[in-house]
Amino acid sequence: MTVRAPGKINVYFRVGALQPDGYHDVASLYQAVSLYEEVTATPAETFSVRFSGPIDATHLPTDETNLAVRAAQLLAERAGTPHGVALSILKRVPIAGGMGGGSADAAATLLACDELWGTGLGRAGLLPIAAELGADVPFALEGGTAVGTGRGDELSPALAKGTFHWVLALPDGGLSTPVVYRALDQHRDDHAAALGPQPELVKVDTAVLQAVRIGDAESLAESMHNDLQAAALKLAPELTELLELGESRGALAGIVSGSGPTVAFLVDDAQHAAELRGVLGRGGVRALTVTGPVHGARIIESL
Repeated sequence: MTVRAPGKINVYFRVGALQPDGYHDVASLYQAVSLYEEVTATPAETFSVRFSGPIDATHLPTDETNLAVRAAQLLAERAGTPHGVALSILKRVPIAGGMGGGSADAAATLLACDELWGTGLGRAGLLPIAAELGADVPFALEGGTAVGTGRGDELSPALAKGTFHWVLALPDGGLSTPVVYRALDQHRDDHAAALGPQPELVKVDTAVLQAVRIGDAESLAESMHNDLQAAALKLAPELTELLELGESRGALAGIVSGSGPTVAFLVDDAQHAAELRGVLGRGGVRALTVTGPVHGARIIESL
């Protein structure tokens, strides 16, 4: 059973005040893009995972701390099934790149195992389990364009018209999401007098919702925002130069996706995307062209 699930871009991301439990309320506009992870699930007595593909996964855990393995084990526990599974993951989404690759693996695993084991939960029944695994997992299951609130896992579909063209710049190395959040909290503490109190509850701005609703790339470029971007730029200053390069060479706007370091450049059309990808490539930056929105996790092969 092979399932494909997409990576995502956070085209808008607000972070509320730090809560006593150590988490933040967030408000995000997610868009699933045409860069996919593929998970093949094969019946087995135990749980295992191995990786292949263009992304170097040698440092990823393959034990029960791996999110895909956790997804399979959690589904088996909730469904009361005695089965195990051997997972083979073709990785295309950057690791620790702010694009939800691990979450896509988990979402694809849930759908694959549900079909493989005949547990019959379906997409709706899998969503609560997905939410337990992480904020981005339910969205990877659903895809499209959606507003995420709470910890990002409370999803509401957002109307989106047309196709948006993106160039993804993939710097070497990764950024740890918890480290980026800590840097944001520290920045807010250090500049509390100037920034004022942070809101407990945050929401997605109306302008960005309107931009995707009418399919207007220029309006979306003007309304994109990421509260984590300043922290990511502080931790990886070279991203500032990358943003400036892309925006000076044809991008309508650039944004650090999620906690970074992937930088997403919004462009007018496929031709501009190809041209900017060439510019970045000549500058020594690995880059990909993708479109969005695309569907969530889907079965692509069943043997």
